[in-house]
Amino acid sequence: MIQFLNRSSPMANFLSNIFKKSEGSVLGIDIGASAIKIVQIRKKGARAVLETYGTLSLGPYAGVEIGRATVLQPEKVIAALTDILREAKTTTRKGGLTIPFGSTLMSVIEMPSVDPRQMASMVPIEARKYIPVPITEVSLDWSVVPKEEVALRTEEPESADKAPIRKTKMEDVLLVAIHNETLREYQEIVKKVNLEANFFEIEIFSTIRAVLDKNISPVLILDMGAASTKLYIVDRGIVRASHTISRGSQDVTLTLASGLSVAPDKAEILKRTIGWEKGGTRKDVADIISLTVDHIFSEAKHVISNYQTKHMKSIEKAILVGGGSNMKGFTELAQAGLQMPVELGDPFSKVEAPAFLTDVLKKNGPEFTAALGIALRRIQE
Repeated sequence: MIQFLNRSSPMANFLSNIFKKSEGSVLGIDIGASAIKIVQIRKKGARAVLETYGTLSLGPYAGVEIGRATVLQPEKVIAALTDILREAKTTTRKGGLTIPFGSTLMSVIEMPSVDPRQMASMVPIEARKYIPVPITEVSLDWSVVPKEEVALRTEEPESADKAPIRKTKMEDVLLVAIHNETLREYQEIVKKVNLEANFFEIEIFSTIRAVLDKNISPVLILDMGAASTKLYIVDRGIVRASHTISRGSQDVTLTLASGLSVAPDKAEILKRTIGWEKGGTRKDVADIISLTVDHIFSEAKHVISNYQTKHMKSIEKAILVGGGSNMKGFTELAQAGLQMPVELGDPFSKVEAPAFLTDVLKKNGPEFTAALGIALRRIQE
């Protein structure tokens, strides 16, 4: 299924290998488990203008239903990407691709506060403790997490005769690793589709750019995809915690299909058109959806509780993104399940588009969060 709008006819540096110029149009491409999403925008003054966008379900390329998660061979991905670029009538080959969070390793580690040169030599050594594969098989990047207060580690002497107290200044470092094989696969896809997409970015960073501004308080981003749901706690623009739940929107579809004795494609339609509605006419549908997503909210509350206990900070709100968030009634269900303020991500609010598309873009926005976010990366430089 394709939806589209058209308004006009070396690996170690994977997070910083970006375009040097910013003129013209740019593509943002997000290859997910169940669909490819693309967005084309261009810069107009200080704003970005939406030129075209589209989504293509990958199920048919694997011989399964629309909405199902798939693991396609590179040649199938190349075929699907070629199709969506053609159908959406894109007019540029320049852009960037998101890297799935599941293909990365991310951790916040504690390091002594030293000068940048020392830190650069220490991080790869420390990273071996957190990365379960040989360090030569991944590309590393890292950044120091800004702190409101610098923590001090104090070693008390046993008596007054002992050496004076030593204070070691410590700081948190966000460590990110991507398998080199993943990068090679994406580079091969880019080459075969004849794209000038010479920068890649982990999807969470694209998502943050698309839905957050200058939030001071911690925020939970709940990204519900087809195969899994990803949780990110972002504090002052920095990812401080992350967690993946092995349940997603396709679990809702399959549980509906089983519980109602209907085909998966029929269940997918019920999920999108009826969904969860308190006091609605299809209580059977609402009950099945509620029971299925309850596990997601239960795990999310556990992650929230752990973070708040450790950092002594409250999560301000939750922002819903991902294709699964488009399910009817999901925002209300999430607010009840998470017991906190919840809002639907609205990435298209950051671009100019025809007024008559406002409602459509707001409704479909969560699915395009990462694709728009990586396109904005170049526009905002």
